[in-house]
Amino acid sequence: MGLNAATLAAWMAPALGAEVVEVAWMERLGGGAIQENWALDAAVRGGPHAGRLSLVLRTSSPSGVAVSWGRPEEFAILRVAHDAGVLAPEPLALCTDEAVIGRTFYLMRRLPGEARGAKLVRDPSVLARGEALVAEVGRQMARLHRVTPPVDSLAFMPHPGPEPGLARVAEYRRHLDSMDASEPVLEWALSWLARRAPPNPEVRLIHGDFRTGNFLVHEGRLSGVLDWEFAAFGSPEEDLGWMLARCWRFAAWEREAGGLGSRRALLEGYAAESGRPVSRDAVAWWEVMATVRWAVIALMQAERHYSGAEPSLEMALTAHLLPSLELDLLTRIAEIEAAA
Repeated sequence: MGLNAATLAAWMAPALGAEVVEVAWMERLGGGAIQENWALDAAVRGGPHAGRLSLVLRTSSPSGVAVSWGRPEEFAILRVAHDAGVLAPEPLALCTDEAVIGRTFYLMRRLPGEARGAKLVRDPSVLARGEALVAEVGRQMARLHRVTPPVDSLAFMPHPGPEPGLARVAEYRRHLDSMDASEPVLEWALSWLARRAPPNPEVRLIHGDFRTGNFLVHEGRLSGVLDWEFAAFGSPEEDLGWMLARCWRFAAWEREAGGLGSRRALLEGYAAESGRPVSRDAVAWWEVMATVRWAVIALMQAERHYSGAEPSLEMALTAHLLPSLELDLLTRIAEIEAAA
């Protein structure tokens, strides 16, 4: 990617309504297998953002995922979420002219905090506030879920219909059918999900990837919700189930809410902000779906490597997750059946 400070600064000045912009520092941020992020410090003279700006430039990485949104769509989603009062970075400017850096990108304010899940679940200062932290995660989800379709700026986002759960089952069956692989555990789990889909949920704007690793924690408190490329209209319980899925606990298995706190604290925080009770059966169903979804994504990423379409060791290694995800599926379904 041709990230030149002078070229970028020249574009930023009119985009930010400034007289002059100087990019004082930039550095690529770690992580981001699907997207590429750069931290920037800019000195801005004139206009509404005059002063020193701490920014993130976000663009697509070469190994993107076909089912994720592009940067213009993500920019629109981020604006809706920020305007809804969610702790999301403020989006400032979108660039679709690939002559600037070689790809479409956007700028957003840089927020403080740590996002790496493996570090957060072992940080004593984070765990000291674990219950309060996951309750705040629940409140942020509920705030986002107040957004209901239709939303003019999100006209590109399809409505899942009256049965979002069954729509997800059909989606992942299509993905499995498109691959030359036999996955009996996943097929069985999808059949189980199809028989028990929650009835007629309210359709709301959901994050689609709300989990430890996709939000920032600063001094033990939630400081920002990141990575909106999988946002969708769907069932609110989908976000809760994704956060509670065992695969996102970073080996802190006993802390069910993302390896940080309890299931109870997450659901109570959500219910307090949303003002409505949470269907624990629906959340459990979406936990199973979360595991199926992550397993299918792992297979899709590996397939792109093995087919030769996009050679990538990182994507090839994703397939090694499948056996543990299948065990999680069998175990969680057995727990749900036993409880019923």
